Amino acid sequence: MAEVTGGCHCGQIRYAIAGEPLHVAVCNCGDCRKSAGAAQVAWLAAKTDAFRVTQGEPARYSSNGEAERFFCPACGTGLYYLNAAVLPGLVDVQSATLDDPEAHAPQVQIQTAEKLAWADSLPGLPQFERYPSG
Repeated sequence: MAEVTGGCHCGQIRYAIAGEPLHVAVCNCGDCRKSAGAAQVAWLAAKTDAFRVTQGEPARYSSNGEAERFFCPACGTGLYYLNAAVLPGLVDVQSATLDDPEAHAPQVQIQTAEKLAWADSLPGLPQFERYPSG
């Protein structure tokens, strides 16, 4: 059985997921937006018993007493999310923190009722491989 690994930006926190993920989704909700400071957040879902922190101790934040967001206390990278009421038995891992995020492409968008109106125009914008010049 394959293992999926990842961690935070500074390397203080590392995690592993045994086996294959259940699904990968891009979330458009306002809570994810505020927490990540991004228009959308990609999440990889796994069984909670398949997930383990292998290095360091993440910090925890809960805005409502049920949903828990875990992040690196040193660099602030958002790592994973637990909510037993909404996602019983599951952990959602921010898939951009995987060692190989390309290996797990999103399969669905969720919470599109809260999607920013301009998000659908992104594919039509000019693209640059790096920063634009001048």
